Amino acid sequence: MKLKLLFLSLAVSLFFTGCTQETQNSLSRSLQNWTGTNGVLDIYAGDKLVHKFIRIDKVSTAYGSNDGKMRPYRYGYGVDDLNFNGQVDPGEKKVYFEFSDYSTSYVFYERNDK
Repeated sequence: MKLKLLFLSLAVSLFFTGCTQETQNSLSRSLQNWTGTNGVLDIYAGDKLVHKFIRIDKVSTAYGSNDGKMRPYRYGYGVDDLNFNGQVDPGEKKVYFEFSDYSTSYVFYERNDK
């Protein structure tokens, strides 16, 4: 059993050593998404909260299909918190959302109250 564990640890170490930083980051994000997070996105118009999404597992940056360049907006999936109370209430559903770097102020954070 110890020999198998040693071999597995060595194989994992060699795998991560041979990966580029971007590949390691991608694998880390995949693991984080698999284990889940409890993200919250608050969107502001000036100093007023105008939209809130909760239970977000990640927010992604858009990339162009043909040129591969970063686009100036982010997207993700989360529950549309219509009454801004931070809880999923009846009628609040998981939705796809996008927000632009140019038109909004936003704060994305992980809620630690589980």
